[in-house]
Amino acid sequence: MKTQAKMIEKWVMGILLFLVGNITVALAARDSSMVQTYQGKIIDAETKAPIMYASVFLEGTNIGTVANADGEFLLKVPSGNGGKIGFSHLGYKTVLIERKELKNTGNIIALRPEIVSLQEIIVRVEDPELIIRGALSNISKNYSRRAAMVNGFYRETIQQNKRYVSVAEAVLEAYKSPYNNYFLNDKVKVLIGRKSQDVKKMDTIVVKFQGGPILPFYIDIAKNPENLINESFFNQYTLKLTGQVSLDDIRCYVIEFKQRKDVSLPLYEGKFYIDVNNLAFVAAEFSVSEYGLPYAASTYVKKKPATMKVDILRASYFVKYNKTNDIWNLAYTRSELNFKCKWPKRLFSSNYSITTEMAVTDIDYENVEKIKMAEAFKPSEIFSERVEDFRNDEFWGDYNIIVPEESVINAIKKLNRKLQKQ
Repeated sequence: MKTQAKMIEKWVMGILLFLVGNITVALAARDSSMVQTYQGKIIDAETKAPIMYASVFLEGTNIGTVANADGEFLLKVPSGNGGKIGFSHLGYKTVLIERKELKNTGNIIALRPEIVSLQEIIVRVEDPELIIRGALSNISKNYSRRAAMVNGFYRETIQQNKRYVSVAEAVLEAYKSPYNNYFLNDKVKVLIGRKSQDVKKMDTIVVKFQGGPILPFYIDIAKNPENLINESFFNQYTLKLTGQVSLDDIRCYVIEFKQRKDVSLPLYEGKFYIDVNNLAFVAAEFSVSEYGLPYAASTYVKKKPATMKVDILRASYFVKYNKTNDIWNLAYTRSELNFKCKWPKRLFSSNYSITTEMAVTDIDYENVEKIKMAEAFKPSEIFSERVEDFRNDEFWGDYNIIVPEESVINAIKKLNRKLQKQ
């Protein structure tokens, strides 16, 4: 029987810390003349505040992306495609807009909160454990039984004391194995990518992150439920049904789970969002709990200087699915890992933050071809060592991407200036 600790080790990516003291993979960007671009910002209709990580998609297709932390989005769709452009977020009513009503730039999309009143709530099953078990048993019904080729955009950043020291991003292609086959793993390869980094800025330590582009597919809890909800889950967590919320106009149960105080493992606390009607996992957000953090360092840190102490401050994850033609598909994942490095007998310490995010931008069920082992990204690889330096502003062509936030844009500019000097 696999223990929860072993499952955690399987799906968290490792931090590598080296004392200071490559292979590139890149393809030409595709022709952008055959796509139409829509750019803008998504805001709350009442407060006018930006809505972070909202979904943006072409109705009736698997083409889409997500907005960034500032609510800004950029969507590229084939010129010949009809259909409406959709905008959605947890707790908001979905908006569909005709393409002819959108401009190429400067669109302001206002989403209105959708409040679920207590009078509307009809709780069919009051036991949260039964709801979760029902969601597990319905995975093969709610998610694809067919293999697919998935395109995604991946970004990975490393900050030291709140200053960016590395930004790397890529368009990925993945072989997505059927959800009802737990023995076949998803395989990922980098199609085109780039990076900017300043190793000298990292004091006496170089931080590297293992296996980054594979992490989004490990966080896919519908494909890999045992990574979070294994046979020990119901004994190690307390569960609470806290209500319902709307996501993409679909009513969802909200179930909170928290690590029990008496469990001495780096486990989690968070929420599942489960479709009321068909018990599909619609989204999940979770982080290592306060009871689990003291045990987390040995799981996350794969290599470090012997005398250095590393404390994990926070490790959080988010996964969201979109529904197309009654089938739920992986849409977006995000992770953030914060940790502190301290040398003995030194007054100051350094804080680091590693953030990853991936948006699924297209899914193809017809032209499916397994990725060869030689091309597949390996869990032991360092993503930033597989891509080339930032050079070309038109690098992405007609690939859909996640628009970088202003802070990331500024960081790229600074890192590129240092790269050019070097």
